[in-house]
Amino acid sequence: MNQLKKHSSVITDGPSRAGARAMYKAAGFSDEELGKPLIGIANTWIEIGPCNLHLRDLAAEVKRGVREAGGTPMEFNTVSISDGITMGVEGMRMSLVSREVIADSIELVARGNHFDGLVVLVGCDKTIPGAVMAVARLNIPAVILYGGSIAPGSVRGHHVTIQDVYEAIGAHSRGKLDDSGLREIEDNACPGAGACGGQFTANTMAMVCEFLGIAALGSGGIPAVHAGKAKQAQATGKLVMELVKSQLLPKAILTRNSVENAMASVAATGGSTNSVLHLLAIAHTAGIPLAIDDFDRINRRVPLIADLKPAGRFVATDLFEAGGLPLVAHRLAEAGLLHANAITVTGRTIGEEAKSAVETPDQEVVRPANNPLKSTGGLVILKGNLAPEGCVLKVAGHEFHRHAGPARVFDSEEQAFAAVQKGAIKAGDVLVIRYEGPKGGPGMREMLAVTASLVGMGLGESVALLTDGRFSGATHGLMVGHVAPEAMVGGPIALVKEGDKIVLDIEKRELRVDVPDSELKQRLANWSAPKPRYETGVMAKYANEVSSAARGAVTI
Repeated sequence: MNQLKKHSSVITDGPSRAGARAMYKAAGFSDEELGKPLIGIANTWIEIGPCNLHLRDLAAEVKRGVREAGGTPMEFNTVSISDGITMGVEGMRMSLVSREVIADSIELVARGNHFDGLVVLVGCDKTIPGAVMAVARLNIPAVILYGGSIAPGSVRGHHVTIQDVYEAIGAHSRGKLDDSGLREIEDNACPGAGACGGQFTANTMAMVCEFLGIAALGSGGIPAVHAGKAKQAQATGKLVMELVKSQLLPKAILTRNSVENAMASVAATGGSTNSVLHLLAIAHTAGIPLAIDDFDRINRRVPLIADLKPAGRFVATDLFEAGGLPLVAHRLAEAGLLHANAITVTGRTIGEEAKSAVETPDQEVVRPANNPLKSTGGLVILKGNLAPEGCVLKVAGHEFHRHAGPARVFDSEEQAFAAVQKGAIKAGDVLVIRYEGPKGGPGMREMLAVTASLVGMGLGESVALLTDGRFSGATHGLMVGHVAPEAMVGGPIALVKEGDKIVLDIEKRELRVDVPDSELKQRLANWSAPKPRYETGVMAKYANEVSSAARGAVTI
């Protein structure tokens, strides 16, 4: 038996496995190929949208690398939902649900075929945490490769991204932008393959993979259409074969220290609030103790050093040109803010990898830690009588301290969006969007259509929004998400009435409604949950099983 076929020998070797070999041979595999380690290539390719569009080409290069290193690649597919396409409609409810389906399907195919190793190609948002969750469950030699960021679009000499399109919708509805202006931004924002260009959720989670150590540092930052991407894909195929030989497994890489490194990278770059949800889920899957309060602890001590959209000036391709994530890691290591001895898939520590960083002279994207954009990170965790289990606010690029105003209550995103478009929301208001949580949505929709419209109307700094749903990584402004417990389970957000005074106090890390506890108890006694939106199928199954957002909205 080939000693590298630690798992696959049971499915390929011996007279009793003639039936399996016959099926493999029908698919084009030879005896020689079946005698080598079998490496699953989990591909999240779809032709719906740019984020995963090019992954077929990358898969071919990964397979080339596997073959050159002595393995036999076997490619298979899983699902992906484009957040940018489904934003603001019912289809967005499917996005977070797809994270679990992606993890489940990769696990099923890999276990079913007894693969000796695994490479997962990822692009749009939920494919990335879904991939990490899958490799944590499988605990076989594995590498994740991100397809890379889209190039920025250009309108009249300015870089634009999908964020600008959604903000343009708000400006258009307010009469600040005409039809031709909106179409010009729409036609030029997304010039080709690759995931959304700012430090939105896809780029944030790809970075998380590198700081977790489950992806090679610097591998994901190579833009989607860059000539070096194919070379990196081939190197990834060879790398997984090295892992098969060394048996360096995911659970040796995914540790408390590596999770804290990932959290530090999010804080330092103003990353997406979705990272809180996904890191909680990843830690849960890997058996690593992690609580929502840990994010606030990390963000209090890690400065914001990367000037990236949505609140900053630059996009992911600018970060790559400046020195990339190795430069971010180097800055954090220099400041003593990185667990430098955490091991990565390369077999080297992240501290060793960070030493290879090459900074472009006079770059302005990544600052030294002693000269940050802000002295603390981009995310804060709030608690209080409206969010006993916690909620998340992104403060990167802003100097929020306190906001108080009357509640404007909506039981769905559509209701809130309609009110915003009609001009019914005024400065000082606090939008409350509920029954959009993990169970209530179900699926915890992102609210970019609403938040971007507020920004486009000039209300981004004067109107607060809180929801038991989520926000896009492209969201910025006074937007509080993941309010837990959610409305569907009788969380306090379900008890808010139109006109109640709501207070967000950033310094105190507090979110509260100025209603006496006795009154809230009376409202709860008179409250009943609405009828579920789905009573059959995957959405109903998910709603029955999913946990609180404060635990990562996991289903096990």
